[in-house]
Amino acid sequence: MATVRVTAITTAVLDLEGLVSLVSASGVGAAVSFLGLVRDHNQGRRVVHLVYEAYEPLAERALGRIIDEARNQWPSATLAIHHRIGKLEIGEASVAIAAASAHRADAFAACRYAIERIKQIAPIWKHEYFDGGDVWIEGATADPDDEAAREHALRLACT
Repeated sequence: MATVRVTAITTAVLDLEGLVSLVSASGVGAAVSFLGLVRDHNQGRRVVHLVYEAYEPLAERALGRIIDEARNQWPSATLAIHHRIGKLEIGEASVAIAAASAHRADAFAACRYAIERIKQIAPIWKHEYFDGGDVWIEGATADPDDEAAREHALRLACT
């Protein structure tokens, strides 16, 4: 069996079970996961498929930064994040996050924080193909050092 990495930008099908196994340990009382799926509609249009692109070295670094930020906020939490790139069909997973902690509140908050920060700072772009056309969906726009953006993600994670 291949070793599962903590962060990955990949064309491979995402392995949520592998991520949960990676973050689970004997002291863990809760493991939470998030799986972002390609939906069949957006803004009143029928989506045919998506293509994700990333600047991979920077995207990997952003995922690592998100894990470090979460660890600073919730020291008992352990996270793993994988994001898929390339052509994805309806129903396929585009992002997988696993978070584990001694207590469920920290695991839930760390997982939510991770997806909010991915949307803010990871250089990953979505090209949406729909009936009759295509459009680029705006990707990450926040400066990773922007404290206001980080605080916004933190507020969302803790609500």
